[in-house]
Amino acid sequence: MNIKENFYTLNNGYKIPVIGFGTFRTPSGEATEQSVIEAIKAGFRHIDCAAVYGNEKSVGNGIHKSGIAREELFITSKLWNDNKGYEETLAAFHQTLEDLQLDYLDLYLIHWPIAKASKENWKEANKESWRAFEELYKQGKIKAIGVSNFLPHHLKPLMEAATIQPMVNQIEIHPSMLQEETVSFCKEHNILVEAWAPFSNGQIFDNNTLKEIAAKYNKSVPQLTLHWIMQKGIVPLPKSVTPERIKSNLEVFDFTISKEDSDKIDAITNCAGSGLHPDEIDF
Repeated sequence: MNIKENFYTLNNGYKIPVIGFGTFRTPSGEATEQSVIEAIKAGFRHIDCAAVYGNEKSVGNGIHKSGIAREELFITSKLWNDNKGYEETLAAFHQTLEDLQLDYLDLYLIHWPIAKASKENWKEANKESWRAFEELYKQGKIKAIGVSNFLPHHLKPLMEAATIQPMVNQIEIHPSMLQEETVSFCKEHNILVEAWAPFSNGQIFDNNTLKEIAAKYNKSVPQLTLHWIMQKGIVPLPKSVTPERIKSNLEVFDFTISKEDSDKIDAITNCAGSGLHPDEIDF
């Protein structure tokens, strides 16, 4: 779909904005609340949060103080590792709704496939959480359901057990980390991919290749990177607490990256990522 239409359509027909605003590592309180207000003021309509970020009450305050009607916003949250299981998932979801001061979520994700507490029975734990997801989805409490950080070998057993297939997979994507196998698998199964940490750990800002290509399009390195992700049909989730940068991160719809330049970005190898692997996390 043309990203200039500003949304994609998920495999259940629900629409999702093509770019979202991330809230990871933004401190609870005024910093988060104000950043959400500024993001919505700038034009973001897609807010991505998670219970483990510890700032959902502040996100909720920002949403409500923005003055934008709820139906105009797309709000995502994620189930944390400690809450895997059917009853635990239901309880965690309702806590998130309470913290965000919302009646429903647009998207709810299983945050990681393998948690420390369920390392030996992760398939069953995910299956039971997904059963709760499906029930909440059928009740209209969640408009779309999906996963985060799932690789193909995590997705396959979940999809085999599911009666409703995942609609989204949020994974780490940025220059130096393309995750081509997972992206290809998701596209093959009509699962939309979202990109967390689109700016990596900040190393993209000093990358000479990105600087040269960005200058060619009269754009900043962050703007180039966001468009490069979007041009792949992936939803980037940039974060910032600075109003000017928040606004700048939306100024990415008025150019097209050539195949030659996109291939150069694909070939970058020196922008380190988080180092987190879904099979190896210990939390």
